[in-house]
Amino acid sequence: GITAWLLARGYAVVLPLRPGHGATGGPYLEEQGRCGESTFLKSGDATADSIAAAIDYMVRQPFIRPAGIIVVGNSAGAWGGLALAGRNPRGVAAVVGFAPGRGGHEYNRPGVNCSPDHLVSAAAAYGGTARIPTLWLYAANDTYFPPALSRRMADAFRAAGGRSEYDLLPPVGNEGHGLILADGTATWAPYLAKFLACLHQKH
Repeated sequence: GITAWLLARGYAVVLPLRPGHGATGGPYLEEQGRCGESTFLKSGDATADSIAAAIDYMVRQPFIRPAGIIVVGNSAGAWGGLALAGRNPRGVAAVVGFAPGRGGHEYNRPGVNCSPDHLVSAAAAYGGTARIPTLWLYAANDTYFPPALSRRMADAFRAAGGRSEYDLLPPVGNEGHGLILADGTATWAPYLAKFLACLHQKH
């Protein structure tokens, strides 16, 4: 999986659970609001706060280099990574998003987003201040964020000034939203390897 793939390339890997998720308990801080009134911008910023807290803690550890950090997220976590990119945090070299977004499967309907225009405008807001490279990876059969919508988000991020590399991968299993877990690493590894290689060349 992604953890072993990164470890093999010399990265220290941290897998924090955000408040309100899993056994960590605590309040859920990432509420996106009712459909039609979705606050995707605010919910992404709340996720980014948790990611930033984990980074701040880890860079104080003696075995962690405080630069060259790659933030990797999946779905809502990836959306928070893009929000974090909008802050250009010190030490973070790039953000990698596997199927980033919010509001998918409105009322459990595949292919229907809660508020796609709000999602695109929030992506533009993050891109307006983000200056670190971002990689957006989606599978063609993602029913939470179908290709037309995911491309709109990445394009809006870039048009606002952000640096986004968008890759649409072939269909994965029965549901492309699980891209990060697909086929071990074979599906997404070439795209991530190329992105990281370019990143290292520029540094």
